[in-house]
Amino acid sequence: MIIDTHSHIYGEQFDDDRKEVVERALANGVEKICLPNIDVDSIQQVKDLTAAYPDTCFPMMGLHPCSVGEDYQKDLAIIKEELYNGDYIAVGEIGIDLYWDKTTLPQQVEAFKEQIEWSIDLGLPIVIHCRDSFDEIFEVIAPYKGKITGIFHCFSGNVEQAKFITDMGLYLGIGGVVTFKNAGLDKVVAQLSLEHLVVETDSPYLTPSPHRGKRNESSYTLNVAEKLASIFEVGLDEIAQITSDNARKVFPTMI
Repeated sequence: MIIDTHSHIYGEQFDDDRKEVVERALANGVEKICLPNIDVDSIQQVKDLTAAYPDTCFPMMGLHPCSVGEDYQKDLAIIKEELYNGDYIAVGEIGIDLYWDKTTLPQQVEAFKEQIEWSIDLGLPIVIHCRDSFDEIFEVIAPYKGKITGIFHCFSGNVEQAKFITDMGLYLGIGGVVTFKNAGLDKVVAQLSLEHLVVETDSPYLTPSPHRGKRNESSYTLNVAEKLASIFEVGLDEIAQITSDNARKVFPTMI
């Protein structure tokens, strides 16, 4: 069994064949799919997919940093009400993204901190989005050492950054980038321990080789797991077992 710890297959990119996407995932041994929320508009989509596949899909609730706009406090209030009154496995995805818009950094930081506080209050893990923002995220989470658990989604940093993250008690989400020939992430991952890793797709984005250029989907978690098996020179079954055990440690409420 493989667990895709980060997938947006509830999105409009899958409106025409969502059922087939889930079936392909199951056929490829991906038996559980974790769904991070993005914004207020995606809440119902996440809930609908979870209701349709309650034994396969598991929802998170959070406000993505790219969704932090002028009305972010209003959006956070809606997200908080849903989180506190729903059945969610994590607060996510949350974090800081400075690739698209650096001007919203103060608001992103405030939204990030507020949602971390929710996770502590509810005893839930967090799922962190980071793009061009390692230093800013590290500054925010450092005071919470010993208080937070969760996943640093789509890790693409160096060994030193990985150590900071794992020392914080967080797991590293490894996705399609590790299969990219010139990304160099495979060399970083080779220096890490499997006990700190989980696998993910971030569907429909970051499609792993050999499917690059196509829409990503949860069945391709298998390709990520196969790459890890190659890097660590162990069997695919061992990768599936260890990363799935790690995922269950992060999300203890996941069936």
